[in-house]
Amino acid sequence: MSTPTEADIQLIQKIIPHRYPFLLVDKVHSIDGTSSAIGIKNVTMNEPHFQGHFPGTPIMPGVTIIEAMAQTAAVMVGTTMGLTDGNMLIYFMSIDGCKFRRKVIPGDVLEMKIETTRGKPGAKVWRFKGVATVEGELAAEGEFAAMMDLQS
Repeated sequence: MSTPTEADIQLIQKIIPHRYPFLLVDKVHSIDGTSSAIGIKNVTMNEPHFQGHFPGTPIMPGVTIIEAMAQTAAVMVGTTMGLTDGNMLIYFMSIDGCKFRRKVIPGDVLEMKIETTRGKPGAKVWRFKGVATVEGELAAEGEFAAMMDLQS
């Protein structure tokens, strides 16, 4: 049986525990084992953070962009390792070198390219580099570490 190279919303929900309003990735494609993947987030006005960030000028908070990149990384790892039983929890350990270059607003399609810089199947701690773009324009970038905790 081959490992999937993409994850739709149904598979994503089998891998990570996040749900509305904090499920921030709609699709993951181009999954290359645990090495890299591309996540897609369709940014819509009905997301709750836009009510207060900012009224009249909705902008996706930077922290949610970083969270969306982390969710993409978790889906990549979970898909490759066949972790579809909903027993994986993921915790941030560090966020480094984040830079925000472009506003992300409703109607944008956020594309997040994730690369693993440290981690392998069986490891608890992983490091990733992420770059988020909208229509090819850099929106955000950063590195982060996460601990993957498999619940029994």
